[in-house]
Amino acid sequence: MRILVINPNTTASMTEKIGRAAAEAASAGTEIVARNPARGPASIQGVEDGEAALPGLFEEIDKADGFDAIVIACFDDTGLYAARRRTRIPVVGIGEAAYHYAMLVAERFSVVTTLSVSIPVIQENIMRYGVAGRCGKVRASNVPVLELERPGSTARETISDEIASALLHDNADAIVLGCAGMADLAADLAARHRVPVIDGVAAAIKLAEGLVTMRLATSQAGVFRHMLPR
Repeated sequence: MRILVINPNTTASMTEKIGRAAAEAASAGTEIVARNPARGPASIQGVEDGEAALPGLFEEIDKADGFDAIVIACFDDTGLYAARRRTRIPVVGIGEAAYHYAMLVAERFSVVTTLSVSIPVIQENIMRYGVAGRCGKVRASNVPVLELERPGSTARETISDEIASALLHDNADAIVLGCAGMADLAADLAARHRVPVIDGVAAAIKLAEGLVTMRLATSQAGVFRHMLPR
């Protein structure tokens, strides 16, 4: 099985981190290929960045021959529905995957993301996916995405503090990390706070593997009926 993991922004160091997290989550025999577009924003923070990332993202999807599934590694699930119209293989967004995993291990979850500009996009997705009743709150840690890539950054502690606030005030019993750049933090933060902390990259890989194993492809009916032929 081959899974293409696309980081829709152009920051190579983040793509490498995402690729490592995906490979660690993958089963034996699953090959992970992590890529990012050559053009587009360096990070995706809010609606405008997401829209600017679409041309590069779609270019990567359109040349994704020889793969069994695609994972879009942006927590905003940038271009997810449009991506599913461009290919017949399963396409999984890390945001949607993380919510489903959170609901399997907890009654309520909160999301800890980067900047407040991302909150409206995440909230809209949560409503679209029908999981709003299980979400306590979407919280911004006020850590810029690229701060997660800076050596010596205090981002981990800032995010940990926001998780503590979520557990105290949101009636949440699990945390979803709201950025692909947080993929390497999940295990440490779960141990520190003694609750499930879900990384969307790992969640998406396991869901993608399951879809391929069950031979489930994206539906040709409903909202995806205009899918382009391959």
